[in-house]
Amino acid sequence: MQQTPSFLRYYRILRVIVHTLVGLVIAAGVLPLVSAYRRGLIIRWWCHILLKCFNIQVNTFGSPPGVTTKSTMFVANHISWSDIHALNSIIPVRFIAKLEIKSWPVFGYLVTKSGTLFINRTIRRDAARIVEMTTDSLRQFENVCFFPEGTTTDGTHMLPFKSSIVQAAIDAEASIWPVTVYYPTPSGEPNLKMAFAGETTMIESMDQILRIKYPVVELHFLAPIACQGQTRQSVTHLAREVIMTTFKQRLAHQHAKDF
Repeated sequence: MQQTPSFLRYYRILRVIVHTLVGLVIAAGVLPLVSAYRRGLIIRWWCHILLKCFNIQVNTFGSPPGVTTKSTMFVANHISWSDIHALNSIIPVRFIAKLEIKSWPVFGYLVTKSGTLFINRTIRRDAARIVEMTTDSLRQFENVCFFPEGTTTDGTHMLPFKSSIVQAAIDAEASIWPVTVYYPTPSGEPNLKMAFAGETTMIESMDQILRIKYPVVELHFLAPIACQGQTRQSVTHLAREVIMTTFKQRLAHQHAKDF
């Protein structure tokens, strides 16, 4: 895999630092003062530029959501912190994330100010609180997104999906929109360097991505799922099946090219 030349990597680092500082100013002084619609536009712009700072190209497949998409719960497999920014660069959503992220330096502040809903996974009953808050968001025509695996993988497999938060979409009579996330190398196999998994720190992950000459993320937007008349278990199972099908197709495509 081709690596970024040192001078270009340092230039990207400088751009990331400057853009992050801009984000801190916007988060502190602008987002609290504007409407939800304008806040969404600003977040979408900021995430789009951040990806450009890292030179991450976002390739979309299927029918991506448009500006009229409302009251939708996006559900995706989870590989990296950049999943969040890639999705937000297409359509601004409220993410549901683990509580630990809130305490992360800089990044935790930014995601908090962007409207992220935090769940304490060490307290079982906290899921009920998040379901209620997510239901309210959907009923107020906001879009939300969560990663039902509950953690990241290295991008070569998927974990079982947890179903509790899907109840919010059922209660709000919203739709579930499955999204398959995949990070390919130029030859198509999973790009392990893009994964933020295991014991990798945020700084290490960012450094790995900055060293990749042509980082790419694929977002496969699959057919939305109506929740009416279904249980959260059945909806979650169906969402995982369609996400997994596309994920396996990407892996199989690369495997087929090897022979």
